[in-house]
Amino acid sequence: MKVVICSSVDFTLKIKEIADKLIEDGHKIELPYYVKKVLNGEVILDDYLKIKQKNGDFHFRKIAEEDLIKRYFNLIKNSDAILVVNEEKNNIKNYIGGSVLAEMAFAYVLDKKIFLLNPVPQMSYSDEIKSMKPIVVNGDLNKIK
Repeated sequence: MKVVICSSVDFTLKIKEIADKLIEDGHKIELPYYVKKVLNGEVILDDYLKIKQKNGDFHFRKIAEEDLIKRYFNLIKNSDAILVVNEEKNNIKNYIGGSVLAEMAFAYVLDKKIFLLNPVPQMSYSDEIKSMKPIVVNGDLNKIK
């Protein structure tokens, strides 16, 4: 299965761990743009996170070699499913940010499977997330089929 991982760059180490396991299980994986840059040694994660926390990530979106929103739409269009890595962030358990919400919407309208690593977070847009009927795997990557 071709799976696009959708997540905050904050979770890069967890994303790598999950991607390695999914690849080992025979899946083809696509990673977030800046997660790939961090894992390839092109960007230092701590520097990225410090700048993002202070000024947001628009700077990084502006200097990316491609439009990150269109990139994700095309990756999702050519995939079988997405996996949302939703860990704790900003004191919110199972956090899903705005970009990932948009990516979930792309997957939903394209009739792709939507997997959540953890349950739906309690956020202002929890109902929108639930309406996309995600499959919560509760950390069990064997449920991604």
